Amino acid sequence: MKLSELLAGQEHRVLQGDPEKTLITAGATFDAHRVAPGSLFIAVPSHCEGGPGAVAPALARGAAAVLVDDGAPALPASVWASAAGACVVRVPDTRTAAAVVASRYFGEPGRQMEMVAITGTNGKTSVSYMVESALRISEGAKVGVIGTAGSRIGDELIPMPRSVLTTPESPDLQYLLGCMRDRGTAGVVLEATSMALLTHRVDRTFIDVGVFTNLTQDHLDDHGTMANYRDAKLRLFQGLCRRAVVNADDPVGAGIQTMMPGAVTTYALDAEADYRATDLTADACGTRFTLHHNGRKYAAAIPVPGRFSVANALAAVAACHTLGRDLGPLVAALDQMPPVPGRFERFQTPHGTSVIVDYAHSPDSLNKVLTTIQGFARGQVITVFGCGGDRDTTKRADMGRIAGTHSDLCVLTSDNPRSEDPRAILDQIAPGLAATGTPFERITDRRQAIAFALSAAGPDDTVLIAGKGSEPHQIVGDELLPFSDMATVRELAGT
Repeated sequence: MKLSELLAGQEHRVLQGDPEKTLITAGATFDAHRVAPGSLFIAVPSHCEGGPGAVAPALARGAAAVLVDDGAPALPASVWASAAGACVVRVPDTRTAAAVVASRYFGEPGRQMEMVAITGTNGKTSVSYMVESALRISEGAKVGVIGTAGSRIGDELIPMPRSVLTTPESPDLQYLLGCMRDRGTAGVVLEATSMALLTHRVDRTFIDVGVFTNLTQDHLDDHGTMANYRDAKLRLFQGLCRRAVVNADDPVGAGIQTMMPGAVTTYALDAEADYRATDLTADACGTRFTLHHNGRKYAAAIPVPGRFSVANALAAVAACHTLGRDLGPLVAALDQMPPVPGRFERFQTPHGTSVIVDYAHSPDSLNKVLTTIQGFARGQVITVFGCGGDRDTTKRADMGRIAGTHSDLCVLTSDNPRSEDPRAILDQIAPGLAATGTPFERITDRRQAIAFALSAAGPDDTVLIAGKGSEPHQIVGDELLPFSDMATVRELAGT
């Protein structure tokens, strides 16, 4: 495709070459190591594998063209010398331009499928799985999912370079959407993180329904304040989606109605809303409830216990109904949904101990999971958890307090320490936990911590392993080291 076609209508200034004569044949990338002959290299400032400093390596690998940011310094003479034959273009903002360019390169695939994007602090992965399951079970639809657990169509994973991003960078996201369209996918469910929205990764995906779950403390390391965090989430509802489904129990969700008048559908457990749930009855196997919509009642059940799971189910049903699906089959599909990997994922050891693996890594999510467990636990509750390194430090003591309040024993351990000393992270969690009086152990090695918890648990006890969910790795320094909580549990349990 001609570079001129990719840039049409966008403000840009040609520094070298002719966009009309420059053909992009190998896609676009921010990563200099992934440049192939015919690629468009987009030099996004501060990108860990690219940026203006990587222009020369990208050209050496055969980049046909380079986009640089207005805020980037002038390219040195050595780069110009290596740029012979390549087109170099300066744009006001490379991230904004990247979303447009990548979408056009793959034929704007988002326009050709039903698109649902989910944002919020907690529940994004669960709601995305529920939307996919509801559409697949109720009508046999082929639906793609992009999020924390990777990218897939049904059970088929789409291979991508290993990454820790829930929402891929725009060139990768548009590539995935193009793959899903080409494989006959009818719709795509996408997790939209705050940073993805802030950095324009979700631009030009043509979202039909945007879903807002909730806003609680998290990611202050990225955003600084809760107001900034909220505003990043709200970008989804400022021109990126046609309709919205929002949680009316959350003050931020309730406020979205003023942003998109006439285009918002609400759900809630407590507030008045278009979709409501009453008569909740939970046990270890799931939750039964009555779903109310438009004056009608529907008996419903989900195979996951807890109020938060019912809220997620309401969000999923409302999103699918907003797409035009019949409500009855959607409600019936809820009880048939498979478990979401790493979200209240259950296992029973041969000795009868119940183990739950959950992604809870914020104060609110940890509190909700532990409160739910307390509602059905027959014996002691033992919680294994830590806090991620290079992330919001202000929540660490609070998470310790919450774990201690709702547990009989806690095991503090490592959880993606990144560049921090794992022991220093535990030092910050411990004061909140110690204030509750609940006994706890400190075992930095996560496998050893899980082993200790299992050895300390009796047949009627419940062990919660929180923080990583279905993640297949530990992030230590710059390395992604293979590690799975559930696989470790099964190995230790001898199954």
